[in-house]
Amino acid sequence: MAQTRVGYLGPQGAFTHEAVATLDDVEAVACASIAEVLALVSDGTLDKGVVPIENAIEGTVSATIDGLVFEHDLVIEREIVLPIHLHLLARAGVGIDEVTKVLSYVHALAQCRGFLETLGVASEQTTSTSQAALEVAESSEPWAAVGSSLAGELYHLERIATDIEDHPDNATRFVVVGREGITAPTGHDRTSIVCFQDADRPGSLYAILGRFAARDINLTKLESRPTKLGLGDYCFIIEFDGHVGDGVVADCLADLQAHLTRVKFLGSYPVTGEGSHDRRQEVSEARRSASEWVEGIRSRIRP
Repeated sequence: MAQTRVGYLGPQGAFTHEAVATLDDVEAVACASIAEVLALVSDGTLDKGVVPIENAIEGTVSATIDGLVFEHDLVIEREIVLPIHLHLLARAGVGIDEVTKVLSYVHALAQCRGFLETLGVASEQTTSTSQAALEVAESSEPWAAVGSSLAGELYHLERIATDIEDHPDNATRFVVVGREGITAPTGHDRTSIVCFQDADRPGSLYAILGRFAARDINLTKLESRPTKLGLGDYCFIIEFDGHVGDGVVADCLADLQAHLTRVKFLGSYPVTGEGSHDRRQEVSEARRSASEWVEGIRSRIRP
């Protein structure tokens, strides 16, 4: 049986490559950009793709969000969270005081902004951290790349400064995307949707959020994004605990679609860790207890 072909932002040695390496029995296919990963999955050239969606320091990865929201009809199947440790990589013999330029992906440069300001040399954006490492390896200039240990090993670069990220708990959330199937419920899942407003009117966001609050659905992320249709026209990206297979989640989505907004479903998928399952259990227990309390009161109504 042929292996599942999974695209990622290349070349080899990128953090997305490391995320793909956590998957079993797949053929990793390097792509030139996040946009290319999503496009090749969408047209069937690749079976699935792995793309970064959020970083603990820099927040949302716009290229991924915009591709999923506006350009392709893909479904998130699972998430992969990796701790991110960034290193300054250079060719053998190049000292840190000799570096004249630092290359890396825009998010990586931003994640070690403090270190780079102290270093005091120019920085240049590349299409990925591994692309930066490749360019440094192929250049005769005293350049350095911000990238992973794996990139350093693949391109025979030395780490002249280690763990240069501004925050020690840096991590990136990646998602696996496919064309059709929705992952079966596991009991600790997350659902991602996009809400497009029909009109900009007072209280519209409040009305959307009220649908979740009324059902005790815990929101884990809320973000507005411009729709690209005009200045001031926004949609809302919402992530919350639960699976579309859960009755309460399905009821909430149907309510939103019917009465308030157009909803684009981005996926229901297992979360990393069981925190959402625990929270859901706590909410269910609280509702059960409250129902028993109300029924106890109602039982005292005289006939």
